[in-house]
Amino acid sequence: MTKIYTKTGDNGRTTLYGGSKVKKCSNRVHAYGAVDEANTLIGLAAAQIENEDLETLLRICQQKLFLIGSELASDDRGRRMLKEKITAQDALQLEHLIDAFSERLPVSKEFQIPGKTVKSAYLHVARAMVRKAERLVIGIKEEARVSQEILIYMNRLSDFLFILTRVREELMI
Repeated sequence: MTKIYTKTGDNGRTTLYGGSKVKKCSNRVHAYGAVDEANTLIGLAAAQIENEDLETLLRICQQKLFLIGSELASDDRGRRMLKEKITAQDALQLEHLIDAFSERLPVSKEFQIPGKTVKSAYLHVARAMVRKAERLVIGIKEEARVSQEILIYMNRLSDFLFILTRVREELMI
């Protein structure tokens, strides 16, 4: 039986994909930890949505966040070994979805107060966590060599989640 624990992180350090060791309290670990939290919250939101198409879209977003987390948790050597990374096309796909949903919604003239429904509240919490993760990722841009594609995707993802909250609340999809 393979054990889930390795005991190698008991001293407060973790190993990046590629072999470099960093402190668990480093900004990089905080950033990819926040991406993981955002991913988990999107999963929670997806579990609450009864619309299969919307759930599928959220699951795709989760897969993309796994790619982002992998890149952030990789050193230069590890990044070269990654088989898949976030691309400009990933953000463009979100933009197309945002535009398609926006066309179906009335123009919003006021701020949305989170919590109109339980299901949309889960999306709001996920959106807020994506925004937090985005800020933390921006903070490590230089030291971790974060790609522009990741930054753009994170920004579009929070926009996409915002539109989905409106879709849930206003169109009841």
